[in-house]
Amino acid sequence: MNEKLAELEVHMLGDFSVMYGEQPISFGKNTTTKAMKLLQILLYYGEQGIAREKLLSALYGRDELADAANNLRVTVHRLKKMIVEAGLPEAEYVNIKKGIYSWQAPMETEVDARVFAALYKEVEACEDAGHKEDLLKEVCRMYHGEFLPDLSGEEWVLIASIQYKKIYTQALKELCEILIARGDYEEALAFCDPACKLYPFDEWQSVKIECYIGLKRYREALKEYECTAKLFFEELGISPSEKLMKQFEEMSSQINDTKPRELQDIKNRLKEEDVPGGAYYCSIPSFRDSYRLVARMMERSGQSAYLMLCSVTDGKGRPMEKPEKLEIMMEEMQNSVQHCLRRGDSFTKYSASQYLILLIGTNKENCGMIFDRIRKYFAREHKSWAKNLEYFVSSVADVENLDSPIQFKDEQSAW
Repeated sequence: MNEKLAELEVHMLGDFSVMYGEQPISFGKNTTTKAMKLLQILLYYGEQGIAREKLLSALYGRDELADAANNLRVTVHRLKKMIVEAGLPEAEYVNIKKGIYSWQAPMETEVDARVFAALYKEVEACEDAGHKEDLLKEVCRMYHGEFLPDLSGEEWVLIASIQYKKIYTQALKELCEILIARGDYEEALAFCDPACKLYPFDEWQSVKIECYIGLKRYREALKEYECTAKLFFEELGISPSEKLMKQFEEMSSQINDTKPRELQDIKNRLKEEDVPGGAYYCSIPSFRDSYRLVARMMERSGQSAYLMLCSVTDGKGRPMEKPEKLEIMMEEMQNSVQHCLRRGDSFTKYSASQYLILLIGTNKENCGMIFDRIRKYFAREHKSWAKNLEYFVSSVADVENLDSPIQFKDEQSAW
């Protein structure tokens, strides 16, 4: 029977759509009903299936688990009816065995997200340079955006979405390095342009600028920089990274120079140093030494310095209890602090859910503005994340006071 039926193609990267052969399948405009969520979960987990408890949590959450078992039976019945009404052949579609719910269709089913992940595993195992490049191109072409964006607030979707974005980011980075090293700047531009549109704050524009410089199209490179700088300032209230700033200086020099430097000289000078821009990340012991030095300097100079403690919570001021989500958020938190602060500021990971920041030459009012900037960048792709951040701030001079919200008293503490 499988040989006679067309393949069911499921797209989850960038949007959700289903094709049965040449026929698009519509399940209605509302993509957030319980039946639609169940459909997408079952399609994603495929024949491997998902455990009943995990499925109940994904569909109904902790607050609704009392009646969830009965609701799930009703939802499964509605889903089977909805599938057939959408134009697919009569079949069971939902298989339930030993507490595992799985997708069971009479036709072959292909889910782009699964193919995408499997393809990148081929990339990692591939030892032939030419074939690896072809695979990288295919991976980059497959990625059309966030995984199931209409369900981005769901935890299981969020975790999968970040994993797929990481794959895309790594694949595109590898591919651009190969193309630029070979001088294929036009092709690198073609692959990089979609990334700039999908993730305008991830600074893929830097790769585009490098390609424009390689092609000696300096004015286009300068225009790309100016548009990026404007975007960062208007949307996030921050300046572009050190790398982009260096590129700007080189471009300006190249455009105004009456005797242009050789291309290789320009490329050598544009290479990013090992030290990243933004705030300086260091270990707890190094941070402690910096803090002590700043405290001594303040006694003589009178310059102000503040400690800011940023915490990731569950959104209601309580500790985050989901380790996978916490790990993802803390990684993004580090990236946000690194990006939003100056090179003269330093920070460290203070606990599993906290970063400690040393801000020099600022005041308490500006500390609030700095936190708002960090939070805005942190939530740039997932707006709901803004409620997951909290902060305390204290002057370095006041840290030893008992009423300070940040205190580090002895060598036995984490500090």
